[in-house]
Amino acid sequence: MTADCDEGAAMTADCDEGAAMTADCDEGAAMKNDCDEGAAMKNDTRTRGLAMMEKVYGFEMQDGPGAHFAVTADHLFADIWARPGLSIRDRRLLLLGALTAQGLVDVAEIQVGAALHNEELDEEQLREIALFLCHYVGWPLGTKLDSMIGGVLHKRKKAARAAAPDAEAT
Repeated sequence: MTADCDEGAAMTADCDEGAAMTADCDEGAAMKNDCDEGAAMKNDTRTRGLAMMEKVYGFEMQDGPGAHFAVTADHLFADIWARPGLSIRDRRLLLLGALTAQGLVDVAEIQVGAALHNEELDEEQLREIALFLCHYVGWPLGTKLDSMIGGVLHKRKKAARAAAPDAEAT
Protein backbone atom coordinates (compact mmCIF):
# COMPACT_ATOMS: atom_id res chain seq x y z
CA MET A 1 0.00 0.00 0.00
CA THR A 2 2.81 2.29 0.77
CA ALA A 3 4.22 1.50 -2.65
CA ASP A 4 0.86 2.33 -4.22
CA CYS A 5 0.69 5.51 -2.22
CA ASP A 6 4.23 6.35 -3.23
CA GLU A 7 3.34 5.46 -6.81
CA GLY A 8 0.23 7.61 -6.50
CA ALA A 9 2.35 10.36 -5.08
CA ALA A 10 4.73 9.92 -7.97
CA MET A 11 1.80 10.09 -10.37
CA THR A 12 0.64 13.28 -8.70
CA ALA A 13 4.16 14.60 -9.03
CA ASP A 14 4.11 13.60 -12.70
CA CYS A 15 0.82 15.41 -13.13
CA ASP A 16 2.23 18.45 -11.40
CA GLU A 17 5.30 18.18 -13.63
CA GLY A 18 3.00 17.93 -16.64
CA ALA A 19 1.17 21.01 -15.44
CA ALA A 20 4.50 22.73 -15.01
CA MET A 21 5.49 21.65 -18.51
CA THR A 22 2.25 23.10 -19.86
CA ALA A 23 2.98 26.29 -17.99
CA ASP A 24 6.50 26.24 -19.39
CA CYS A 25 5.07 25.74 -22.86
CA ASP A 26 2.65 28.61 -22.32
CA GLU A 27 5.52 30.73 -21.02
CA GLY A 28 7.62 29.68 -24.03
CA ALA A 29 4.81 30.72 -26.34
CA ALA A 30 4.57 34.03 -24.51
CA MET A 31 8.34 34.43 -24.76
CA LYS A 32 8.12 33.65 -28.49
CA ASN A 33 5.41 36.29 -28.84
CA ASP A 34 7.59 38.70 -26.85
CA CYS A 35 10.50 37.81 -29.13
CA ASP A 36 8.32 38.36 -32.19
CA GLU A 37 7.20 41.73 -30.80
CA GLY A 38 10.81 42.56 -29.91
CA ALA A 39 11.95 41.67 -33.42
CA ALA A 40 9.17 43.81 -34.89
CA MET A 41 10.14 46.71 -32.62
CA LYS A 42 13.81 46.21 -33.53
CA ASN A 43 12.92 46.20 -37.23
CA ASP A 44 10.85 49.36 -36.72
CA THR A 45 13.76 50.99 -34.91
CA ARG A 46 16.16 49.96 -37.67
CA THR A 47 13.75 51.26 -40.33
CA ARG A 48 13.48 54.61 -38.51
CA GLY A 49 17.26 54.75 -38.10
CA LEU A 50 17.94 54.05 -41.76
CA ALA A 51 15.32 56.62 -42.79
CA MET A 52 16.95 59.27 -40.59
CA MET A 53 20.39 58.39 -41.94
CA GLU A 54 19.03 58.92 -45.46
CA LYS A 55 17.59 62.27 -44.39
CA VAL A 56 20.83 63.36 -42.74
CA TYR A 57 23.19 62.24 -45.50
CA GLY A 58 20.95 62.69 -48.53
CA PHE A 59 21.44 59.28 -50.11
CA GLU A 60 19.89 55.83 -49.79
CA MET A 61 21.23 53.92 -46.83
CA GLN A 62 21.45 50.12 -46.72
CA ASP A 63 21.31 48.03 -43.58
CA GLY A 64 24.75 46.99 -42.42
CA PRO A 65 26.24 44.16 -40.40
CA GLY A 66 27.61 44.15 -36.88
CA ALA A 67 26.97 45.71 -33.51
CA HIS A 68 28.60 49.05 -34.41
CA PHE A 69 26.24 49.64 -37.30
CA ALA A 70 23.29 48.45 -35.18
CA VAL A 71 24.01 50.99 -32.44
CA THR A 72 24.64 53.70 -35.03
CA ALA A 73 21.33 53.10 -36.83
CA ASP A 74 19.15 52.03 -33.91
CA HIS A 75 20.33 54.46 -31.27
CA LEU A 76 22.23 57.37 -32.80
CA PHE A 77 19.94 57.94 -35.77
CA ALA A 78 16.57 56.42 -34.70
CA ASP A 79 16.73 58.01 -31.24
CA ILE A 80 19.26 60.85 -30.98
CA TRP A 81 19.07 62.52 -34.42
CA ALA A 82 15.26 62.14 -34.33
CA ARG A 83 14.78 63.88 -30.98
CA PRO A 84 12.67 67.05 -31.00
CA GLY A 85 14.15 70.45 -30.24
CA LEU A 86 16.89 70.71 -32.87
CA SER A 87 16.70 70.50 -36.62
CA ILE A 88 19.04 68.33 -38.66
CA ARG A 89 20.83 71.53 -39.68
CA ASP A 90 21.25 72.54 -36.01
CA ARG A 91 22.68 69.13 -35.16
CA ARG A 92 25.00 69.27 -38.17
CA LEU A 93 26.34 72.69 -37.10
CA LEU A 94 27.06 71.34 -33.63
CA LEU A 95 28.68 68.27 -35.09
CA LEU A 96 30.88 70.34 -37.42
CA GLY A 97 32.10 72.32 -34.42
CA ALA A 98 32.77 69.21 -32.35
CA LEU A 99 34.55 67.39 -35.16
CA THR A 100 36.68 70.42 -35.99
CA ALA A 101 37.62 70.88 -32.32
CA GLN A 102 38.84 67.29 -32.27
CA GLY A 103 40.76 67.68 -35.53
CA LEU A 104 38.51 65.15 -37.27
CA VAL A 105 38.26 67.08 -40.51
CA ASP A 106 38.02 63.86 -42.54
CA VAL A 107 34.80 62.96 -40.72
CA ALA A 108 33.59 66.57 -40.97
CA GLU A 109 33.95 66.26 -44.75
CA ILE A 110 31.02 63.82 -44.77
CA GLN A 111 28.89 66.40 -42.95
CA VAL A 112 29.95 69.23 -45.27
CA GLY A 113 29.05 67.19 -48.35
CA ALA A 114 25.69 66.25 -46.85
CA ALA A 115 24.95 69.85 -45.82
CA LEU A 116 25.60 71.02 -49.38
CA HIS A 117 23.62 68.15 -50.91
CA ASN A 118 20.64 68.79 -48.61
CA GLU A 119 20.96 72.56 -49.18
CA GLU A 120 21.21 73.22 -45.44
CA LEU A 121 24.36 75.28 -45.83
CA ASP A 122 25.90 77.09 -48.78
CA GLU A 123 29.50 77.96 -49.63
CA GLU A 124 29.41 81.33 -47.89
CA GLN A 125 27.95 79.85 -44.69
CA LEU A 126 30.49 77.01 -44.63
CA ARG A 127 33.37 79.45 -45.07
CA GLU A 128 31.96 81.59 -42.26
CA ILE A 129 31.70 78.53 -39.99
CA ALA A 130 35.39 77.77 -40.59
CA LEU A 131 36.41 81.37 -39.85
CA PHE A 132 34.24 81.47 -36.73
CA LEU A 133 35.63 78.18 -35.45
CA CYS A 134 39.21 79.41 -35.94
CA HIS A 135 38.61 81.72 -32.98
CA TYR A 136 37.23 78.98 -30.72
CA VAL A 137 39.11 75.81 -31.62
CA GLY A 138 42.36 77.38 -32.80
CA TRP A 139 43.55 78.78 -36.08
CA PRO A 140 45.21 75.57 -37.33
CA LEU A 141 42.06 73.45 -36.82
CA GLY A 142 39.74 76.07 -38.28
CA THR A 143 42.10 76.46 -41.23
CA LYS A 144 42.06 72.69 -41.81
CA LEU A 145 38.26 72.87 -41.93
CA ASP A 146 38.36 75.79 -44.35
CA SER A 147 40.81 73.94 -46.58
CA MET A 148 38.65 70.81 -46.56
CA ILE A 149 35.56 72.91 -47.40
CA GLY A 150 37.48 74.39 -50.35
CA GLY A 151 38.33 70.89 -51.53
CA VAL A 152 34.73 69.69 -51.27
CA LEU A 153 33.47 72.76 -53.14
CA HIS A 154 36.10 72.28 -55.86
CA LYS A 155 35.11 68.61 -56.34
CA ARG A 156 31.41 69.50 -56.50
CA LYS A 157 32.01 72.24 -59.07
CA LYS A 158 34.21 69.95 -61.13
CA ALA A 159 31.56 67.19 -61.03
CA ALA A 160 28.83 69.68 -62.00
CA ARG A 161 30.89 70.84 -65.00
CA ALA A 162 31.53 67.26 -66.08
CA ALA A 163 27.84 66.40 -65.76
CA ALA A 164 26.67 69.49 -67.68
CA PRO A 165 26.35 69.05 -71.44
CA ASP A 166 29.16 70.68 -73.36
CA ALA A 167 27.70 73.92 -74.77
CA GLU A 168 30.30 74.06 -77.54
CA ALA A 169 29.30 70.64 -78.88
CA THR A 170 25.77 71.80 -79.74
